[in-house]
Amino acid sequence: MRTFRSFLDKMDDRLGDGLERVLCAHHRRRLRDLGWRGVLDPGGPAEPLGGRAPVRDGNRVEVLVDGEESLPAVEAAIRRAKSHVHIANWHASADFRLTREPGALSLRELLAEAAERGVEVRVLLWAGPPFPAFQPSRRLARAERRKFTDGSRVRCVLDARERTLHCHHEKLVVVDDAVAFVGGVDLTALEGDRHDSPDHPPRPIGWHDLMARLEGPVVADVAEHFRRRWTEVAREDLPAPATPEPAGGSRVQLLRTVPNDTYGFLPKGEFTLVDGYLRALRSAQRLVYLENQFLWSPEIAEVLIDKLRTPPDDRFRVVLLLPRKPSNGSDTTRGQLGRLLDADDGHRRLLATTISAHDGDASAPVYVHAKLGIVDDTWLTVGSANLNEHSLFNDTEVNIATDDPAVARSTRLRLWAEHLGRPVADLEGDPADIVDNLWRPLAEEQAERERRGERRTHRLVLLPGVSRRVARLQGPLRGLLVDG
Repeated sequence: MRTFRSFLDKMDDRLGDGLERVLCAHHRRRLRDLGWRGVLDPGGPAEPLGGRAPVRDGNRVEVLVDGEESLPAVEAAIRRAKSHVHIANWHASADFRLTREPGALSLRELLAEAAERGVEVRVLLWAGPPFPAFQPSRRLARAERRKFTDGSRVRCVLDARERTLHCHHEKLVVVDDAVAFVGGVDLTALEGDRHDSPDHPPRPIGWHDLMARLEGPVVADVAEHFRRRWTEVAREDLPAPATPEPAGGSRVQLLRTVPNDTYGFLPKGEFTLVDGYLRALRSAQRLVYLENQFLWSPEIAEVLIDKLRTPPDDRFRVVLLLPRKPSNGSDTTRGQLGRLLDADDGHRRLLATTISAHDGDASAPVYVHAKLGIVDDTWLTVGSANLNEHSLFNDTEVNIATDDPAVARSTRLRLWAEHLGRPVADLEGDPADIVDNLWRPLAEEQAERERRGERRTHRLVLLPGVSRRVARLQGPLRGLLVDG
């Protein structure tokens, strides 16, 4: 039996490798034919902030952690709006409340109130899949549109220009072309309650997520992206946004995935998001820290594999924070982690973890919905893009990236303090030391407690079920079937 399983493992590995090569070659051909030839070139430049997306100076970037911080910030900006509020989201629910304060208005009431005082409110939502295979269904999207618009001056338009089996996944808010929010937070409780805090108290399912609040010239890029989509879908001409005055010291780049043949304003699409990730990861010298809902992309995995096999520094580390049970593609993520483990080859440079909520004897899962990348404390990205073929090639997505080391480092320290349950002051040292002496011992101890059937005492734990070969075929095959 053991020999037979070993044979199956080897066949699974070889077939998985072959399918991934076919998938990557398909992506290269597709981007080459669209004029994006250099994006997937492994010999391309390793300058993190570069490529075709413009880099804007003079911005202020604030990374908002979890719904407790991000949702009230969005509400406060909407309440202060004087000219317009523009929202683009995967899905939004009219009865969703951005705060849990007594008497808090629903999103519909908040937007309708702004519209009543003369603020132009436009909401652009995905129309849902053409067949009711998953949420939000087209019926649900239409129902929510009616709730937003009936009896109010709010305009809500549904965008059905998705690629087959894909969606409009971006999550952004623009207020008066002066402040913008870009991140992973949906304005809905569909598939999970977005309200959570860094303490992650036990409840049916916790929700870890991030959003960036932006001021400065880059806001015009976010506003222009919304304007172009809205103009094409709603057929309403909007004036080009004015560029705000400098508001801080951060250079910021708006990174997008806009699939080809979706919009007339970008017939050959835009793939600066995968370009930005690959540039940054290729440049990594000491640390790659990723929080993401999925880790399917073979292009991303290949860069990490090369770094693990030939580390640029003895103290090079890769730390991953992923959900224990992603909404789909669990085996695909496990398969890529198996490849990364093979590349690490026992050198313990790779650490794959997840988190849960704990309070005495009570515990509950925390869903990692964040989409964050930090490289060497000098590059940071936050947005809506997962590390899979959907987000990097086929869904509409928006991220921001900055090479401001103060923003990257302070964000990493905040997140590590949250996950490790330690004050920031304890985490100021070399990241490799913190990974080796705090992250790994904690995660391994909690995994051992789980193995023995004992109660866990900390939220951090090794990602369970990570093996060297797990369903390698599913990821490449899914990519080939749904990737146009």
